[in-house]
Amino acid sequence: MNTDLFIARRMIKGSRGNYSRPVIRISILSIALSLTIMFVSIAILTGFQQEIRDKVIGFAGHIQVTRFSENTSLVPFPVEKQQPFLPALRLHPKINHIQVYATKAGIIRTSGQIQGVVLKGVGDDYDWGFFSKRMVQGHIPSYSDTAQKNDVIISRSLADLLEMKVNDPVRMYFIVGDHTVGRKFRVAGIYETGLDEFDKLYVIGNLVHIQKINGWNAGQVGGFEIVLRDFRDVEAMGKYVYHQIGFQLDASTIYQMYPQIFDWLALQDMNVVIILSLMIAVSAITMISTLLILILERTSMIGVLKALGLSNRRTRKIFMYHALYILGWGIGIGNLLGFVLCLLQLKFGIIGLPQESYYVSVVPVHLDIFNILLLNVISVVACYLMLVIPSFIITKINPVKAIRFS
Repeated sequence: MNTDLFIARRMIKGSRGNYSRPVIRISILSIALSLTIMFVSIAILTGFQQEIRDKVIGFAGHIQVTRFSENTSLVPFPVEKQQPFLPALRLHPKINHIQVYATKAGIIRTSGQIQGVVLKGVGDDYDWGFFSKRMVQGHIPSYSDTAQKNDVIISRSLADLLEMKVNDPVRMYFIVGDHTVGRKFRVAGIYETGLDEFDKLYVIGNLVHIQKINGWNAGQVGGFEIVLRDFRDVEAMGKYVYHQIGFQLDASTIYQMYPQIFDWLALQDMNVVIILSLMIAVSAITMISTLLILILERTSMIGVLKALGLSNRRTRKIFMYHALYILGWGIGIGNLLGFVLCLLQLKFGIIGLPQESYYVSVVPVHLDIFNILLLNVISVVACYLMLVIPSFIITKINPVKAIRFS
């Protein structure tokens, strides 16, 4: 039988009539609120990062394979569609999908507007999963159907700017050499991602048109987009793909293509670190104050226990058990509150955001088990270590004086 734990339990049950009871309740509430704030902060940060990251990847994939070129324009050198490295890459367990694409800068002209855009041509191997979830009007074209070969999808912001709707004709102009080439398309659908700089830029259409405009044959494309199963493998797989594709081709990761976006997302980590540090400090100070009150309230009991021969170490353990009981209740309630708040936001999107500023219309939430467990472990360890120092006050209590003045 653990005598120290038994005494600590008796202390907990016997504290109901003592003046420390309200202090204990306030401590539990303080720890619970601190953990709730940390729980929600991490869930929102990871949700926001994942949402923005997924949108960028939806436009470009995790890795792009193109031909080496010193030309930084949106007119790449053609790449042969059939490559010797493709079968092995498609069988790689970390690669989910490989699709061809090509881009061509152009201008959309209407009766009242002129807008520079990029026509992104895709083939029948294109994964429409990203855009299918973000369609607000119309439908996604099927380029295996010759009747839909001139169909394109545009963003809602571009449609509003050009005053277009589904089934409207779109006239685009491209510069080829020293002359201009025009093409007529039809708006099959309108999407919305919230990434305004991408939404106003990209028009998704048939790869065949770019091949014809550039004078390529049916076996030539602009490059390949590689979609991975796990975002955490981007850097490692980027190096792997680079060494597999040969010296004439280049592999660029999403980090290299859009460093400004991912640097900005990385800055958000600092905000959460500050919040976590402050909340852990609040919890630790609360626990120290509570422990000191418990020690002062139980000074006579400490004197009796030491007079009976209980060592300083075991006496400290009794109060540490009591403090961990308070900490456990606070962390348990905090986790429950945090989970409920995140679940409500996930289900109902209670808190909204201005999409033009934050790229999302509601506060995104992502519940990651690893992050939650790590948060709990750090909170418990930090608070426990902070409790060790004030518990040494017990060693300074003289049993004779404690019993005499009780």
